[in-house]
Amino acid sequence: MARAFVGAPSNIEVTPIIERHPTREALVAAAAEAVTRAIGDAVARSGLCRVALSGGETPRALYARLAQQPRADAIPWSHTRWFFGDERWVPRHAAESTFAMVNDALFSKVTIPPSHIFPVPTDARDPQAGASAYEATLRAQFGRVPWPAFDLILMGLGTDGHTASLFPGDAALAERGAWVTTTRAGRPIPDRVTLTVPVFAHARAMLFLVAGSSKAGAVAATLGGPRDPARWPAQGVAPVAGRCLWLLDSEAAALL
Repeated sequence: MARAFVGAPSNIEVTPIIERHPTREALVAAAAEAVTRAIGDAVARSGLCRVALSGGETPRALYARLAQQPRADAIPWSHTRWFFGDERWVPRHAAESTFAMVNDALFSKVTIPPSHIFPVPTDARDPQAGASAYEATLRAQFGRVPWPAFDLILMGLGTDGHTASLFPGDAALAERGAWVTTTRAGRPIPDRVTLTVPVFAHARAMLFLVAGSSKAGAVAATLGGPRDPARWPAQGVAPVAGRCLWLLDSEAAALL
């Protein structure tokens, strides 16, 4: 059973909660429950829930589950705002676009006002212009605060240890002023836009979804190895004053 997210006191280092599930299907079911509860808790607390989404096949399955009953009726869509933790620099409806994937699996299946969805503007003249425009969007939505505090951020983990579009050794890991920055990820689509480490770290709740044997080494190093955020970026983005939940299937958790 997935735990509901509850905010932790400030200035306390948060220990990640790790949940192992026997199959990917069980992981997705637990994630759908956790997301539904997190959104409900945030709306009950403040009347609004701001969510930052991630790409990938496991999140796609989660989004599809959220669009189905009973989740679709349990989520207060009119009180949610949907953002993106990162995006590939491709046209919005390209096959490689995270927005396009989420739109196909979730947004197009439920009643979400278009004004509540905030994709990265990949139609800007270049990635840096897109990053600046997206930061302006976030500042308009969150107001005059040092850092935005998303109610929930969904994250994944790559086989090389990257999370969102924060890659090992990339200069974006050192950004401490901007809310949004650019990064390069190699082939096939090098240019990306991503939220920065401080933005991720200020989340009220963060949910990592990781499945498959190919991720086992990265999971073990991130959660059980020496602290080295430059090599394992997920170690540096965990919330400093929120709840961090890792949902793993048995294959991803095999080396813990």
